[in-house]
Amino acid sequence: MPNSLQPEQIIRPEILALTAYHVPPAAGMIKLDAMENPYPLPSELQEEIAQVAASAPINRYPDASAAPLKASLRKALAISSEMDILLGNGSDEIIQMIAMAVAKPDAVLMSVEPAFVMFRMIATFVNIQYVGVPLQQDFSLDEEVMLAAIEKHRPAVIFLAYPNNPTGNLFDAATVLRIIEASAGLVVIDEAYNAFADASFKDKLNDYPNLLLMRTLSKSGLAGLRLGLLIGRSAWIKQLEKVRLPYNISIMTQLIAEKVLHHTGVLAEQAEAIKSERTKMSAFLGTMPDIEVYPSKANFILFRIPAAGEIFQALKQRKILIKNLDGTHPLLKGCLRVTIGTPDENTQFCNTLHALLTETV
Repeated sequence: MPNSLQPEQIIRPEILALTAYHVPPAAGMIKLDAMENPYPLPSELQEEIAQVAASAPINRYPDASAAPLKASLRKALAISSEMDILLGNGSDEIIQMIAMAVAKPDAVLMSVEPAFVMFRMIATFVNIQYVGVPLQQDFSLDEEVMLAAIEKHRPAVIFLAYPNNPTGNLFDAATVLRIIEASAGLVVIDEAYNAFADASFKDKLNDYPNLLLMRTLSKSGLAGLRLGLLIGRSAWIKQLEKVRLPYNISIMTQLIAEKVLHHTGVLAEQAEAIKSERTKMSAFLGTMPDIEVYPSKANFILFRIPAAGEIFQALKQRKILIKNLDGTHPLLKGCLRVTIGTPDENTQFCNTLHALLTETV
């Protein structure tokens, strides 16, 4: 008798209701949709990496503790010896480890809306209640509403991105500190875009026992390696290590990241180039009629535009891929997000958009 078992009979209804995270195909496109660093590493460094990769013992499991890589990260990111480091396969895995560890019955994971979509999705994955607190119209924190939500829901963990994705703005630092002080649970500051922000809560880790800091190398130019890290007091990190899967950081990621971290000047130069292009693009977009450009401290720009969906599709037809956020949240109505690319890519995007708007007018 054939097996008639269907997924609906086994899989949790909240998982069935989800839509998988969609990554659109980008072959042959000018790819400005995923907040990647558009610059390759210098050829000399690529050759060094090739030598490292050629001699890597890929027949063996990687170093489970990744001790040399952690030492390189500690030096490169100036992480205090008083703080411990947890590594993840990208920031996503770290978010999932934290959510799994705190997912007691009736526990709450809180963030703001709109924010990084994986905060909400991972809460669903691990079966923890999610509460999203709406930002204000200008995407700033609504302190009164946020503090009231903390008092009502008593979240086990709050995730705040600084700068925020997809809006690109830095929240008011004093407001963030008051949120940390008001929380009886963990507060995790996601500083994925720190390389472009010139602002951090790293120097506050000693002051707040419930504060953890998340970073990634993805936005700085190593997205393909998938390396994220969590910085915090050893009391927290030791507990979170228990839910980290063994060997989660591949041997290639460890060796290549360690090599690149000895050349952080290269990544810093590329970040400065991206920031310079961000300034130029923001100014150019601001000259176009009917476009509202939002200030950004990340490597992308959010802007609001009439007929956003049509403009997105027209750009796509012209082989330029950006992110359409229209319809993803009420505050993002009519919004598109463009990653800062190379000067040539940015020029092509701006000229094409200008031509489309001129045609529309």
